[in-house]
Amino acid sequence: MKPPIQNLSMRVLSIIPPMTQLNTPYPSTAYITGFLRSRGIDAVQEDLALALVLRLFSGAGLDQIRERAQAQAARKRSAMVSFFLEHFDRYRSTIDPVIAFLQGRDTTIAHRVASRAFLPEGPRFDALDVYVDPDDPTGGDPLAWAFGALGTQDRARHLATLYLNDLADVLRDAVDPRFEFVRYAESLAQSQPTFEPLASALAAPHKLVDDILRELTVSALERHRPQVVLLSVPFPGSVYGAFRIAQAVKAFDPAIVTVLGGGFVNTELRELAEPRVFDFFDYVTLDAGERPLLALLEHLAGKRSRQRLVRTFVRDAESGAVRYINFVEPDIPFAEVGTPTWDGLPLDRYLSVLDMLNPMHRLWSDGRWNKLTVAHGCYWKKCSFCDISLDYISRYDGATAATLADRIEAIIAETGQSGFHFVDEAAPPKALKALALELLERKRAISWWGNIRFEKSFTPEVCQLLADSGCIAVSGGLEVASDRLLKLMKKGVSVEQVARVTHGFAEAGILVHAYLMYGFPTQTVQDTVDALEYVRQLFEAGCIHSGFFHRFACTVHSPVGQQPEEFGVTLKPLPPISFAKNDVGFIDPTGTDHATLGIALNKALYNYMHGIGLDEDVRAWFDGRVPRSRVPRNFIARALR
Repeated sequence: MKPPIQNLSMRVLSIIPPMTQLNTPYPSTAYITGFLRSRGIDAVQEDLALALVLRLFSGAGLDQIRERAQAQAARKRSAMVSFFLEHFDRYRSTIDPVIAFLQGRDTTIAHRVASRAFLPEGPRFDALDVYVDPDDPTGGDPLAWAFGALGTQDRARHLATLYLNDLADVLRDAVDPRFEFVRYAESLAQSQPTFEPLASALAAPHKLVDDILRELTVSALERHRPQVVLLSVPFPGSVYGAFRIAQAVKAFDPAIVTVLGGGFVNTELRELAEPRVFDFFDYVTLDAGERPLLALLEHLAGKRSRQRLVRTFVRDAESGAVRYINFVEPDIPFAEVGTPTWDGLPLDRYLSVLDMLNPMHRLWSDGRWNKLTVAHGCYWKKCSFCDISLDYISRYDGATAATLADRIEAIIAETGQSGFHFVDEAAPPKALKALALELLERKRAISWWGNIRFEKSFTPEVCQLLADSGCIAVSGGLEVASDRLLKLMKKGVSVEQVARVTHGFAEAGILVHAYLMYGFPTQTVQDTVDALEYVRQLFEAGCIHSGFFHRFACTVHSPVGQQPEEFGVTLKPLPPISFAKNDVGFIDPTGTDHATLGIALNKALYNYMHGIGLDEDVRAWFDGRVPRSRVPRNFIARALR
């Protein structure tokens, strides 16, 4: 490992902007803070996404929300806002106990929450009363039908989550129409060709959320007194918050250097040409942040010229135009990026929520997981729907099992928690096997889950080894369950292979989640019906326990977006772009109505996850007439034999 950089006395503050996750810190600041500290740089971090939620959803926060709601004309109030005002005293008296319960600090209140006599129940609770069957052995209990025999804690967590969602609806209806727990104001940024919508929003008078975010930003600046502030933006839903924070930083002290990076930037701002972005940020960096940040900090310390910045956008002082500077230097090897640190983040204040019936989605939102990467990039990097031209996919770089195990042990020592979410695009089988052996050799007990490819390297023996090392769940892409389309996707798997691999994981006691796709180029109605039949059989055989259908979206960085003629589609022209560029529309000559088909697919999948309708003809889920499936009814059973 390289020695620490000398004479860099500046303090670097990394900030998680709203909104990301409620249950665990988004890992980008933990990664970069750990790396900077490993190089002798004074680095600290703050999660302003969590801080904002905790301020809004508090007694004082509800008082401020009520004040705004009361200012609305009665005839303009939504049903949820009216309900909130009518039952405000109950909301005010229950919000702090509910937050403490979801943080795990007061578990005894679960009994009152689960009774359904404690919390005010707004429109979000209506779904609980839709299904009532007097012949149901549960006595018509909708929660039992949806979740099975839930314990008191889980039942209470779900009810408390519905309660928070009701309050989020009040915020959106009465205070800020852009508010979401995850996708906050994402329409201002996602694939926006110009900066205009975001610029207009940032120039508008502050709403309550903006005021609180500004206060939290100033408080963090006063505590840490940084010279550099890094804002990591993983999703379109955190862009607006990041710009508001940068705005507050510049108002507090224009001398503080602000830097923008993260997954959204690396994907959508690769052709950035909008000078107004640099009214908020002094620098915008692309791809893995370690090397660009080292170069930038050396530049700020007077040890490197501006012309030797790495993968960095700047605004030219004379012309005002945006320039991209990339003095080519090798990236920091993955084995030398250091161990992520959560030091400075309030790990006991995150909220474990339970609003998804999908068991894999529950892992995303319930419990605090240490997020860790097994390897940088994807070892496969061929899937035609994926952004394989970008660094986070294309540059594969691993580390030894001993290095990974050392990182795991250091993180457990720091956080006191042994649950890990491996956040790789597709964790490499060889690395997982080696890590499993290393953990078992060290007798280190952890729980872990992550994303993989359902490839033949995962034999039943390997699946059992991974289970023995602590694997509790895996997710992988079955995508469109069609061998023709899987080949077109360059997925490198077949339906038969997926059946055998998922069965091996399931037999080892590991939860299996399938990512499913519809609307891929040239996919017909017949392909869709056949795919659903494969999925039905996989559930019936116990190969998969959970799944999610998403609509295919073409991106400019994927093979489909770059060579559309190879996939039988024509791209729609894009407007002139100076800001974000990612999604691109396309014309598929098959003309299939994927929107209507998607409704049926999701309805079927929801029922399959609850063991319902597995013996029915898949055509029953579609509203209109669709062709009979061509898949033999025993296809998966035969593959497993």
